Amino acid sequence: MTSDCPTHRAGAETASAVVPHRPHPSSSPRHWRQWFALCAAAAVTALVAGCGGGGSAPVAQAPLDPALVAQGQQIFRYDTFGDETQWTDTLKMDQVISAAVDPMTALSVGLKVDSQALPAAVVQGIQNGTVDLKSPATTIALLKLNAVVGVQGQVQTINGKDVLTRVGITCALCHSTVDNSFAHGIGKRLDGWPNRDLNPGAIIALSPALTALQKAVYNSWGPGKYDPRYNQDGQNGPQVIPPAFGLAGVHSITTTGDGSDIAYWNRYVGVTQMGGHGTFVDPRIGTRGVSVTNGTDDLITAKLPALQAYQLSLAAPPPPAGSFDPAAAQRGKLVFNGGGKCATCHSGALFTDANFQLHLVGEVVSEPEAPGVPSWASRSATKMYRTAPLAGVWQHAPYFHNGSAPTLEAVVQTYNTRKALGLTSAEVADLTEYLKSL
Repeated sequence: MTSDCPTHRAGAETASAVVPHRPHPSSSPRHWRQWFALCAAAAVTALVAGCGGGGSAPVAQAPLDPALVAQGQQIFRYDTFGDETQWTDTLKMDQVISAAVDPMTALSVGLKVDSQALPAAVVQGIQNGTVDLKSPATTIALLKLNAVVGVQGQVQTINGKDVLTRVGITCALCHSTVDNSFAHGIGKRLDGWPNRDLNPGAIIALSPALTALQKAVYNSWGPGKYDPRYNQDGQNGPQVIPPAFGLAGVHSITTTGDGSDIAYWNRYVGVTQMGGHGTFVDPRIGTRGVSVTNGTDDLITAKLPALQAYQLSLAAPPPPAGSFDPAAAQRGKLVFNGGGKCATCHSGALFTDANFQLHLVGEVVSEPEAPGVPSWASRSATKMYRTAPLAGVWQHAPYFHNGSAPTLEAVVQTYNTRKALGLTSAEVADLTEYLKSL
């Protein structure tokens, strides 16, 4: 019996790839029984992952090396890959910070402070007001303590005064936030959580090296958005900053499925966006392809395995207690697997068919883009979209690649309208509660 479901076909191919070697014809019946059992298990696993309804079972993966994960954490949090060349030598951000970026300004554009990096005296000074949060000198002091999430500063004492001499950024700038346990914007790190408060465009626009037109584009993005193609193709279509958690087992890790592993995107961002030293080449991207080399050394390639291991270790966060209605969520699960048709694509334990197929622009509801905004898919390598995995989806509003749905209810309403699902208002509400529970 065959199936017309493309994920079933892909699942069958996956199953055939993992079946153990057939025993020799003279082998004992016990060996043959074991072989048949393994074949069946492989097939069932592949088929369930391919077309099963929305589930929550964990996805098996090879154990991660703790030492490699620990190394990756350091890279994720503190390694600039030599991008000071871009942020200091080209954009002059060290001068901008020294002159005009006090902690209050930094917090207002979404920068975060790691409270665990603060000595007790600094904590007390912030609490009693003796630490001046309106002085750029305090920002430099925080950089010296490695306390500004995702920003690395080199500070030298010159004539008795701390001077910021070089500055760079790390992966954590966009893909970490804090739990606000000390104050808003100050707390313990939450690695992998997208910093949707961060306004990277406004930060970049502070650079004196940019033209007025460039500054206008950067300032147009707003909090939580970034265009990782603007400096390649000159078009303006910012995307929401994606989470870096819950990616274990997902092969198409970008919204357009450009790369088969996280290392692909880490290299792309590290070289072409952060300005790290190394090379990235992909002739498929956009209409002209991308080929960028920074520096004469490679400070990225050797670090990609550890960085990827750390990101794979970051599980999606469970929903907070009391954040959804359990009874409504149970009803919503039936809608998800039934009339909502969500499980057609958000399938298996990962809630995505991205490991088996991508989708044409005409199949998704996140396009067409807003007037004047270029198609994001057209600027990608695949010209298609992947189905987003849903674990932890409660955490990272707004939704779709372009942030066009501000809430999960808006997501459901968009599908209901554009796919003509005919869901009632009660079904929309229940389905929304189910999504909140994932």
